[in-house]
Amino acid sequence: MTRRNGPETRKAHGSLRAPIAMVAALLLHTSVAWPVKAREPQPLTAMFLVAQDISPQSAFVDALVLVMNNLGPAPVGIIINRPTPISVAEIFPGLKRLERLHDKVYFGGPVELDTVWFLFRSSRPREHAVQAIDNVYLSGDRDLLRELLSRDKPMEGLRIYIGHAGWGPGQLEYEINQGAWTPQRASADAIFNGKSEQPWSPSPVPKQHT
Repeated sequence: MTRRNGPETRKAHGSLRAPIAMVAALLLHTSVAWPVKAREPQPLTAMFLVAQDISPQSAFVDALVLVMNNLGPAPVGIIINRPTPISVAEIFPGLKRLERLHDKVYFGGPVELDTVWFLFRSSRPREHAVQAIDNVYLSGDRDLLRELLSRDKPMEGLRIYIGHAGWGPGQLEYEINQGAWTPQRASADAIFNGKSEQPWSPSPVPKQHT
C-alpha cells in the first residue's frame, strides 16, 4: 500500500530501519529536503481514509490518513495517529521553551522519512503553506515551523510529522474499491484533539506493502 516505484520507495524502506537517534538527526540536519507545494495546485479535495482490509505486516494497520490531491500529480497523505517515541523538544534542543513539553513527533508515512511536514491551524492563509481543510494548513517550511514554535503555546494547533504516504495514478481509487480504505470527512478536531493510540516504532518492516 502506498507503494511507489523508484528511488522514493527504496529510500523509505531503508529509513524505516534507522534507529530513533538517526531519525532525530535527520530532522536537525541543515541539508534535509523540506517539501514544498506544487507549482500549480489542483482544486482542494481532502478526506480521511480509515484503514480496513490491511495486511498485518503493513505500516498502515489501524491508520487514519489525511489525504490531499493538491500537492502533486497523485494523492499525498499524512498518517495522523502514529506518535513516535521522539519528542519535539529532542529535535529542537536549542529552543528552551520546549523543554517541558511532552508532545511527540508523528510518523506521517513510509515515504521520504528524511522530510518533515507539519499541520497547523490558522484563520488565514500563510506563505509557504497549502490549505488542507478549513483553517488547517500543511507546510514543510523550516522558518515557518520555528515561528510557530516561538509562540507562547507552541504546540497548540500544531502537529509535526516525519515522512508521508503517496499513491501512483489510479492506485488509491483501486485500493478504496477493493475495501482497503473507508473514506470519511476530514476534521481539524480529529487531527489536533483526537487520541493517538497507534504508536510507531522505527523497527524493521517488510519491504513489500499490500
